Amino acid sequence: MRIEPLANGEKLSLSYEDEELRLFFIGTGSAFSKILNQTNLLIIKGKDHLLVDCGTKTPQALHSIGCPLSNIRNYFLTHTHADHIGGVEEVCLTSRYMKKKKPAICIPEYFENILWDYSLAGGAAYNERTGGKPLTFGDFWEIKRPVWAAGYPRETWEADIGSINLKIFRTMHIPDSASTWEDSFPSFGLVIDNIILFSSDTRFDPDMVRDYGSNKKIQAIFHDCQFFTGGVHSSLEELSTLPKDIRAKTYLMHYQDSWEKVLPAVEEAGFAGFARQHVYYIFP
Repeated sequence: MRIEPLANGEKLSLSYEDEELRLFFIGTGSAFSKILNQTNLLIIKGKDHLLVDCGTKTPQALHSIGCPLSNIRNYFLTHTHADHIGGVEEVCLTSRYMKKKKPAICIPEYFENILWDYSLAGGAAYNERTGGKPLTFGDFWEIKRPVWAAGYPRETWEADIGSINLKIFRTMHIPDSASTWEDSFPSFGLVIDNIILFSSDTRFDPDMVRDYGSNKKIQAIFHDCQFFTGGVHSSLEELSTLPKDIRAKTYLMHYQDSWEKVLPAVEEAGFAGFARQHVYYIFP
């Protein structure tokens, strides 16, 4: 793996001549970060790209590095918190009324219904009527359904976004009282090209890390982390109990603005470090 920061003044590119897998963090901050952008990830491989989550700050964050939101063609959303979907209404409206072209979204049908009914319909469905009826999710999106992936220890789906392969698995994020992923409100993590584990938001779930991150093919893990124990995210204290070899390839993300204060503890625990925004993580 190579780590290359975006140079000052350099514009974010969505296409490369090589076939290397690039992970670019638009942000690495928590939901309430005021300095860091929100933890939203852009996956780029050759001519293909996928934006994982589009939070409230994401349209502005992309604009600041020379990549208008309208340039993004493919989306995947991990769950319905605003720091992960707060910019999606803008995608819907600008795509339909300005660009006049649907972006593509990879989404299980049942999660589409949750996303539309509880988060997006109020701002998108009633701007016009088609055949006397409000607009639907499909009026704004080209929908790509992942397929069920058998043989995994929890609900898992698979999809190919061009040359990018995704294994999409359920996580244990909310509510804080849920004891398993099955008891949790739908949220998802990813295995990317069989070599990257991306947890998105999750409470501490060592079974998930073991089942999806312990394979020798996994080169890096990007894991949700907060600096206190409790609530609906994994804590640094909890993550420090993971096996040494797992910690050594784990980059922490979705953290607070005060991350520099805990950097010594992260280094002492043997983590790979903090994932950083506006940085490429490149896998040959």
